Amino acid sequence: MAARTKARKRALDVLFEAEQRRVDPVALVRDRSEAPVTEAPLNPYTVQIVEGVTEHGAQIDDALRTYSQGWTLDRMPDVDRAILRIGAWEILHNEQVPDAVAISEAIGLATELSTDDSPRFVHGLLARVAEVKDTLS
Repeated sequence: MAARTKARKRALDVLFEAEQRRVDPVALVRDRSEAPVTEAPLNPYTVQIVEGVTEHGAQIDDALRTYSQGWTLDRMPDVDRAILRIGAWEILHNEQVPDAVAISEAIGLATELSTDDSPRFVHGLLARVAEVKDTLS
């Protein structure tokens, strides 16, 4: 598994845990960096994702709300919501990651970790966000 793929998975774990525990994701990722709970230290890209998703959370959630037809954020499975936030952050705020790669990685996480319908939903929503990203500010 590629380093960035692992970093995305770890960021997903942190974002999911923070939401479940109702704690600040940035504080949690910093705690994990300072006192790792696994043998492998956190990849700096994991920290960058968590910080980016948190910093741009309002814009990301607004885009997801706007383009997720028939689904509110609260109605989405928790893991899908975290995956979508990571993918949307990469599409909207990380110029180093091509949109197609961000979408593909998000689909991979959804395939591995969520429902049978999630990969198609994640693909459609993130593809739409990528399509309109130049109109979002």
